[in-house]
Parts: sequence; structure tokens; C-alpha cells
Amino acid sequence: MTAAPGDAEAVVAEANGTAARAPEFADTRDLENERRGFLGTVDEAGIRDADGRVVWDLDAYGFLDGDCPPTAHPGLWRQSRLVRGHGLFEVVPGIHQVRGFDLSNMTVVEGERGILVIDPLISAETAAAALALYRRHRGERPVTGVLYTHSHADHFGGVKGIVGVEEVAAGVPVLAPEGFLEHAVSENVYAGTAMSRRATYMYGAALPKGPRGQIGSGLGPTTSTGRVTLIPPTLTIARTGQSETVDGIRMVFQMTPGTEAPAELNIHFPDHAALCTAENATHTLHNLLTLRGAQVRDPHDWARYLTETIQLFGDATDVVFASHHWPVWGREDALTFLSEQRDLYAYLHDQTLRMINQGLTGPEIAEEMRLPPALERAWHTHGYYGSVSHNAKAVYQRYMGWFDGNPARLWAHPPTEAATRYVDFMGGADEVLRRARQSYAQGDFRWVAEVVGHVLFADPDDSEARALQADALEQLGYGSENGTWRNFFLTGAHELRHGPVGTSASTASEDLINTLTLDQLFDSLAIRVDGPGSWDADVTVRWRFTDGRDPSTLRLRNGVLTHVRGLGPAAGEPDVEITLDEPALRALLLGRTALADLVDRGRAGVSGDPARLAELTAHLTEPDPDFAIVTP
Repeated sequence: MTAAPGDAEAVVAEANGTAARAPEFADTRDLENERRGFLGTVDEAGIRDADGRVVWDLDAYGFLDGDCPPTAHPGLWRQSRLVRGHGLFEVVPGIHQVRGFDLSNMTVVEGERGILVIDPLISAETAAAALALYRRHRGERPVTGVLYTHSHADHFGGVKGIVGVEEVAAGVPVLAPEGFLEHAVSENVYAGTAMSRRATYMYGAALPKGPRGQIGSGLGPTTSTGRVTLIPPTLTIARTGQSETVDGIRMVFQMTPGTEAPAELNIHFPDHAALCTAENATHTLHNLLTLRGAQVRDPHDWARYLTETIQLFGDATDVVFASHHWPVWGREDALTFLSEQRDLYAYLHDQTLRMINQGLTGPEIAEEMRLPPALERAWHTHGYYGSVSHNAKAVYQRYMGWFDGNPARLWAHPPTEAATRYVDFMGGADEVLRRARQSYAQGDFRWVAEVVGHVLFADPDDSEARALQADALEQLGYGSENGTWRNFFLTGAHELRHGPVGTSASTASEDLINTLTLDQLFDSLAIRVDGPGSWDADVTVRWRFTDGRDPSTLRLRNGVLTHVRGLGPAAGEPDVEITLDEPALRALLLGRTALADLVDRGRAGVSGDPARLAELTAHLTEPDPDFAIVTP
């Protein structure tokens, strides 16, 4: 007899009960450190946008105060309880953090006249609420500097909630690592639609919050849904050892590109004996390849940089804090924490390569990989956000690519074509489902998900397959210690039962789009070209600028949209030349205005056939923010 819908099957409940008896649960230091330095929080649970919509609910995870149920892994329940605590915390005198107001932390360092804000969350609304909480306890200090530690949206998106463009223009510095703007914009725009769609699964945005639904992501509770903003940096950090003083706050930087983000840095505060590790060392095994999609990160460099961190700052650090989770106090504990984090990424890298060179493939390595006992016993190495399994596959992908070397998988059928053949070979959908129910009863939910997935891709309207697949994914979610795995499994089950949930939020906000360089804007158009539909097109459009800069030429030929600065052989001869300023060009290319309107208003001049521009833009497609994931 199977469990009632929504309950944990006996095999899952038993496994979770066994995990709850692990000896690590006797270590309560994290429980104490998470509350250390607490100064207070807000009374109003809902943080709202200008229209009154709640973009962050501080009370949404109150259920975590209860005992861990069979429908949740006790490790993830423990981690989610730790990261749900919200309020203002003192790290050391002069350094405070607002935690629990978003996926990430906002750090405030007090200077001579005001405050330096580090990583102002995802949304302007949550950042403004965090700043208001700080000021309630510490006084109305002005923002005298902003620092982005790296190029992910949860570390810059709320900036306009704490400082305005006018204040930055008047001299408030915005610091960031070299390459920040390029990567912040390209990651959220080029593949932003697909990443946002998959992030809906990764963070469980459509799931109800509760013991049977979303209980966190391991890195934090979830993502806020307010206004994502961006103010470009005014001061670039370009080298390790670079020192800067902002409002009397002395900082020494370590560059760590290619670790958790393509552009990232650590910060040492010598006057506080404090080290900010950004997202390079947190209380979880991080992602080498995030499930929403990204470039594969380099665990070898990640480990090497953490060794350098210890070498540079170990003898002058009494507290380590990051842009997620809670600090580690005491020099000895801090060094142990950094060393174990370093060993974690080094082990995954080196052992994956060892097994690659023994002929194992990515999935085989993922099944074989086990962490050393000393690392297994450390809570901060557990896979609440990244996982040993998908990180090992990421290392394989980084070195070997998608192909595992077996020619039988070199030219496999795509999912729907393969599924139709699998189901036919296995005796038809009824037979597959009959046997899959037997596997379900035996607790082999991984196998059920795999084989019933073939039935669904052969016939997405098969209601029995949808129901059984949803049940199997639900059980896999209940047994996952990894928050993002749980959210993926449960969101898949939710969509199968209730229909598409869509995409909850997009990080390709107006601020990010406006920050694209012209080259990046042209690249973003090239990604949208319908290649097959434009094989026979040959259109050249030249843009001349009223400020006298070199012209830019777009040419669509062979299904490829290229752009060239200046004149010469690569630019060719245009079919039409359009003279205008850069803001007008941006508005035109982003669809915010029409060429005829610009000409009528005297903002553009045209030489040649303007219809050629319309011919070019007609070959651009629109991305689909709600594409199917668990069905074809």
C-alpha cells in the first residue's frame, strides 16, 4: 500500500529518520553562531513593492520551528531553519549584517561619516527594508560607499533601494571586481530567459512553503521578487593586494575570478581582523554548475584561491563572514573552516580527474564519489545547495564535455524520438506503467522517474503517467538534503499535477538591459536571429552616430548577424545608413520606438532604403520564458 498523496513513503521516511540520528546533530555551534550578535528585526512581516505586492515574507518559514517531518531531509530542515532567521546582527563592532531579508546577506561597515554597504540583496525593496532596519538600531548614517563582491544578481540587484544614481554621480563610490559589469549583464541577458525559467524550478518559487513544499534552497530561503536594479561600478578592483580606503574604512582585496562567479573578490578589513569571503566559502558545498545553468566553475582555481586566502589573511583574521549564512568566529575555527572548504573543492576536482583517467564517465563518477570522513562530519561541507553528485558531473563536463566517449551515445535520438521507441520496445505505455508501479512499491523512485519520463515524452497527455511521475518526483524531493534538488523534484511534480507554473521572475531587468554595451546589445540581437529562416537574407545596416564616434555596421548573411566597428572590408557597403545618437539607437533596437517616429521627431536621419532595417528585424525571434521542462 502506498502512502497518501503528499505523504512520504516508508522507504523515504526511514531514510530521513536514519539521517536524523547522525552524530553531527550533537554539534550545536552553528545554532549558537547564527543568533550571535542579534540586535533586532522588523515587526511587519511583508516587504512590499510600490503597488503593495509582497516581494518578501519574513514569516513564510515559521513552520520550520517545528520538528522535522518525514517529508523533509533533516539536514536540509536544519539548514533551512538556520537561514530563515532574520534581523540585524553585529559581526564585530563596526560591521553588521542584515540576514534573512532575501536569499543573500547585506553587510554594513561603519565609516567616519557614514556606511559602506556590501552586496545590497536582489531587490530594491528588500534592500531598502534592510537599510531601514540598520538605521533604526544604528542611526541615520548616510551611504558613503557601495561594494559588489561579485556578478550575481543577489549581490547587486537591490542597489537602488539604498543609494540613488544622483548620489553616485555626486561622488559615492561603487566598487566591484574587474569584469563585473560584463559578466553581470551577459549572464542575465544572453541566456537569461532559460536561466530564469530553470531558476523557477531551482528555488521552488511556485511551490507552497511548508513541510511538503518549499523549505529553502540551502543557500538561503528563496529569491525575492521585487525590482532588480543596477548602478555601474565607479571604482574597479583589478589586482590582489590592492588597497582602498572608503570613508576611513581600510580594505585589502584578493581577486578570485572563475570561482563562484566569473568576477569575484574577497575583502580583508585589517582594522577589524575580519575577512569577507563573498561566496567563496559559505556553510554549504556550493555549485560548480548551478542547476539553473551557467558556465562550469573551476574547482581547482577555487581551492587554489582559498589557499591563497589563508596565506594572505590567516594570521590577521579573527572572524570570517560571507554574503550568505552566518560568520565563523575565532582564529582557529576560521582557519579550520577555510581549510575544509578548500579541501572540499580540491578533493572533488582531483578525484573526479583520477576517475576520468580510469575510464569512468560523469554519472559513474557521481555514484562512486564519497567525501573523506573528516569532511563529511563538517556541517558546512554538506550539499544543501551544490551536491557531490552534480558537482562531480560538472568537473567531468569542464574537462571532457558532453560526450562520454561511447560511440553508442554519439548520435542518440533526441528525447521525444527516443522515448517513443523506448516505450514501444518495452511493450507499450500500459506495460511500462505496470512495471513502474512495481518499482515504485519497491522504493526505486529514481528508476520510476526515468522510465515513466519516456512514457510522458512519448505521450504527454497520458494522465496515469503524469500522476505516477509526479508521485515519484515528490518522493525524490522528500528525500533530498539538497535544497535545489528538492525544489526541482517538487516543482516538476507540481507542474505535472496542476499545469505550467511559468517563470516567477526574470533577472534581465531594465537596468541590466540599459547597461549593455552596444557590442553586447548587438550580440543579444544575434542570439535571437531565426537562422534557418534567414539563410537567404543579405541585409547590411550602418549606424552613424551624432557624437562623431566610429560607425557600427550590422550585416545579416547566412543566418548570422555580425557587427563591425568602423569602416573597411569587414563592414562592407550598407543598404541603409541611419544617423542618430546612442539613446535613440538603443530605444530602436529594444523595440521602444520606431524608426519613422525618430525621423519625424528629428532624432534620426536615413540614407538608403529604410525598409531594409525592417527586413532585418523581421528575422528576430522572441524567447519563450515558459518553455516546457517535464514534458516535451
